[in-house]
Amino acid sequence: MYDYYLGGSHNFASDREMARRALALFPDGQLAAQANRAFLHRGVRYLRDQGIRQFLDLGSGIPTMGNVHEIADDATVVYVDLDPVAVAHSEAILADVDRAGIVHADIRRPQDVLESPVTRQLLDFTQPVGLLMVAVLHFIGSDDEAAGIVGTFRDALPTGSGLVLAHATLDSRPDEMKRIEEVYKASANPATTRSYGQIERFLNGWDVIDPGLIWAVQWKPDWPDAGDRDPSWCGNYGAVGWKR
Repeated sequence: MYDYYLGGSHNFASDREMARRALALFPDGQLAAQANRAFLHRGVRYLRDQGIRQFLDLGSGIPTMGNVHEIADDATVVYVDLDPVAVAHSEAILADVDRAGIVHADIRRPQDVLESPVTRQLLDFTQPVGLLMVAVLHFIGSDDEAAGIVGTFRDALPTGSGLVLAHATLDSRPDEMKRIEEVYKASANPATTRSYGQIERFLNGWDVIDPGLIWAVQWKPDWPDAGDRDPSWCGNYGAVGWKR
């Protein structure tokens, strides 16, 4: 569905039908997905500019329409996803890319990700890692479990590692977002939108940089219409932080 929102070609009829149902309830959904992807790109570029040269992208889906290893073209990247179709497509896409790989794992079991041979081959855990958790935690229904996942990955990374986090929120257009949740309940990946305070909790233990946890389109914007309307339309908060 996300690939469809981004205008990609790696999606199926069932994805498109479910996505169209979601867009009927939330017409800005496609633009919101693109805004979320743009936030990911800005976060990756920021961490790269600060010297990070390896990334762990959790819940990556099919790495298309702006791959992390293309944005950070001098870095190694480990993508992680649970969906076997996404993993199979990722393996094909990355077959000739020696500095990027895909791990088939559930982020609810962080050790499966951290101990994967692909992860261990590509990432050096004595050096800073960019942890990407963009549009993934809202697929974890429990606040405690989501916070625990972030904490486990944080604790596994060395000092100087960075976090790029984005999460769908109830604070923007709550009635529409609740209806979107109902659509996703019928999919393979039920979603849970959260409030600012609930999302802020996931940043515990990270030194969040200015401007803090903010509407994703407001985080160091580089696209022309970022300030032309109420930023809450994007439906996602975003933040970047450091492990000190």
